[in-house]
Amino acid sequence: LAQTGYFTPQDHPALVLVVFHQYITLMRRLQTEYWLEPAGSHGVWGLDDYHFLPFLWGASQLTEHKYIRPKSIRNEEVVAAYAKDYMYLECIKFINKVKTGSLVEHSPMLVDISGVRNWSKVNEGMIKMYKAELLGKLPVMQHFLFGTLIPFIPTNTSSLEHDDDGDDHHHAGHQHHNHHVGKFFASSSPSPPPDSDRMPQSCMCALRVPAAFAASSEERPRKFHLGLD
Repeated sequence: LAQTGYFTPQDHPALVLVVFHQYITLMRRLQTEYWLEPAGSHGVWGLDDYHFLPFLWGASQLTEHKYIRPKSIRNEEVVAAYAKDYMYLECIKFINKVKTGSLVEHSPMLVDISGVRNWSKVNEGMIKMYKAELLGKLPVMQHFLFGTLIPFIPTNTSSLEHDDDGDDHHHAGHQHHNHHVGKFFASSSPSPPPDSDRMPQSCMCALRVPAAFAASSEERPRKFHLGLD
């Protein structure tokens, strides 16, 4: 619709903050109500099991905020107070609601990103990651409907390939996939996050700042398989 001129740039904020937000709200309800299993989750080494764009646009929404910083996602009081107003914090609140343990345990990639100095850098990294990990992946884009409005332009097929598990980072007997983060987020400080003393000390490697920015169901219904991006 944007390509045809039906929507203008002036409509974009409302499309994201109203229309898209309503869509995400509905998707989360379906995910929790029917316990939907994600089709291609990266587990703890992904932003979220189901969605990416709420993080990208959520970071953009916070770019000019005077007080909320990327590290604020580690403050439960800030997340609880402002999740209703900011999409990125709402993502964090939902993840904390549906997953057990601390943020550093179930979402180390998000903790890594929280070490970036400002939201502009987070947003830049999110855009790079979206292009590489979604738009640049054949398993995702093979389902995209190209046409006259959005034509398919052939490119080098070597850039459209499956994830390579051969580069996984091994440390202390377990695997880390933070090479995915390192491609998009540049370290802003070599020191660990300020509240690292409250985080598990068994594996502090999850606290590194990423490298192109400068982580009882018996009563539930049976699982359904559904891919939601």
